Amino acid sequence: MDRDLTLEISGRAAADIAASVRALIERGALQPGQALPPVRTLADTLGVNRNTAVAAYRQLTRAGVVVTRGRGGTHVADRSAVPQEGFAADSVLRDVATGNPDPDLIPDPSRALARMAGRPVLYGEPVIDPGLEQWAQSWMRSDLAPEELRLTITSGAADAVERLLAQALVRDDAVALEDPCFLTSIHTVRVGGYRAVPVPVDEEGMTVEGLRTALDQGVRAIVCTPRAQNPTGASLTEARAEELRAVLRAHPYVLVIEDDHFSMLSRRPFHSLIGPDHRRWALVRSVSKFLGPDMCLAVTASDPDTAERLAMRLTPGTTWVSHLLQRLVLALVTDPEVVAGIEAAGAHYADRNRAFAERLTALGIHAAAGDGLNLWVALPVPARDVSEQLMRRGWLARPGDAFVLADAPAARRLRLTVHDLGATDAERLAADIAAAVRAAGGRLVTAGMR
Repeated sequence: MDRDLTLEISGRAAADIAASVRALIERGALQPGQALPPVRTLADTLGVNRNTAVAAYRQLTRAGVVVTRGRGGTHVADRSAVPQEGFAADSVLRDVATGNPDPDLIPDPSRALARMAGRPVLYGEPVIDPGLEQWAQSWMRSDLAPEELRLTITSGAADAVERLLAQALVRDDAVALEDPCFLTSIHTVRVGGYRAVPVPVDEEGMTVEGLRTALDQGVRAIVCTPRAQNPTGASLTEARAEELRAVLRAHPYVLVIEDDHFSMLSRRPFHSLIGPDHRRWALVRSVSKFLGPDMCLAVTASDPDTAERLAMRLTPGTTWVSHLLQRLVLALVTDPEVVAGIEAAGAHYADRNRAFAERLTALGIHAAAGDGLNLWVALPVPARDVSEQLMRRGWLARPGDAFVLADAPAARRLRLTVHDLGATDAERLAADIAAAVRAAGGRLVTAGMR
């Protein structure tokens, strides 16, 4: 700290102390991420009871102005934007960082649109289209252990996760997130004012020890990607899922949210954290990866109490997702030609990622294709140095540290979206990555690098 902030914070009552801190933040005297004085130090300087200082910080925390980090102290909340998926704006570089599906593999809805028209839906009618509900019941029940479930339709997976967390948590509650983590999940937790607790991810998904540690820290919710984890491509194995369920048996009321975003495109079997006796849970499946990002619809299966709370969170705003959109989704996912196209798209993504990983490995850069739209590539040098070198060669890549909560090794990872590259461009990118590694001072090796 450049100066003693305790000399600038004033007040005798908790509300006055909190207002003083707010004023310092608004004037720019306190910057995002900056540490506030320890409670005891502040209380002694102001001549107030320690509980008064605690109450002031609690008010600021609930308002989302500051965040607490346990023994790490209290810090001004970081309001900076989290990077998001999608094309970079105004870039002349070839973008291999988008995280987008291939537009050529998204089904054309024209034929389905022509046959989906029906009577208007009015206020007070059921919020889920009956046909979609029947199809979704079968889709979700086939992979869930709990016998009793309810369905909710939301405007995409991010909307579902945000509302699920909001109905269960208050500001500064702890949420277990995978590390490295999906960008939207980081953004959702930050905006909600929750405290992210990182759980490391390896080749088999969320780690057992990481989950156990997060539960010991008092997390009230867990957000997990059971397969095609973004950015790593990892999927839960059957053995790992069973180990995680065993840990969760002692915590049946911790909300478990599974975001199975790749669902119908996945090349991996579905294994769940949700055991048959878990009391608070939700499985979310959106259609954006296989029907297109503009099809803002997700199906959420959850326990009845969570479903009721989620429905209440929908009431003040959206209330329901358009029945026209619901009918369009149903028309597409029940069309044998569309379903065959989705299957072919999943195979295409897997084949393209596997082929590119083999190109990199042949050049001395370890890469293993997981499941999903992207590749998670290990480097012998910092990824930001490599991405800067790639920019000079005409490529825009995404360094792994954008996805990191606490895992430093991700600073030596690139996340690449390469499934839409033809053979010539794929060969050129692989060669340019190898050249960029050398230019950044890295050494290429023939053996796999871990």
